[in-house]
Amino acid sequence: MRLRNVKGKEDIIKNSKYIILNPRDYKGKWNELFDNDNPIYIEIGMGKGKFIYENALNFPNINFIGIEKFDSVITRALQRVEDSNINNLKMIRIDALELSDIFSKEIDRIYLNFSDPWPKKKHSKRRLTSNIFLKIYDDVFKDVKEIHLKTDNKALFAYSIESLSEYGYILKNVSLDLKNEDIDNITTEYEEKFMEKDIFINRLEAIKK
Repeated sequence: MRLRNVKGKEDIIKNSKYIILNPRDYKGKWNELFDNDNPIYIEIGMGKGKFIYENALNFPNINFIGIEKFDSVITRALQRVEDSNINNLKMIRIDALELSDIFSKEIDRIYLNFSDPWPKKKHSKRRLTSNIFLKIYDDVFKDVKEIHLKTDNKALFAYSIESLSEYGYILKNVSLDLKNEDIDNITTEYEEKFMEKDIFINRLEAIKK
């Protein structure tokens, strides 16, 4: 997700209590930052932050970290939460390729919501469920590896099912029409727009022990 330039984004990023500007300093010590031993869930490519923010509100005993690489996008997410007082939410501005520089065996769950599908075959290695990223996730997961994925892109969903399965993940709660599933579902900004247009949302959970 990219946005037009946001006025004053540098000051917003610099002064927000929710953003961690020196995330490498906390590698292996994120529980110290949160001052508890609760599970840590991260969302890679959090967009404007609706999903991660609402999760943090609904699950105060879980620590959430939103990850985004674009300044203008993370600024919108920071603006969303600036008047809140949430102790279990932080945000980081990095590329997902840097995850193993930031975390070390301390993440319990990864959310991949409406990630860039990179439709051209030559770009398949950039997909967040490619082997390149699955190997990176091995370094950041604590014990059990758990990935939750949502996408409107059928090709990416099929690719992810194959790549996750071949990598040893067990798939469960697979849905091809999330809108009509009877489950609790916190939506993203993209997801709400897609559902209004009756675009099918695909979802899965992947577990590897």
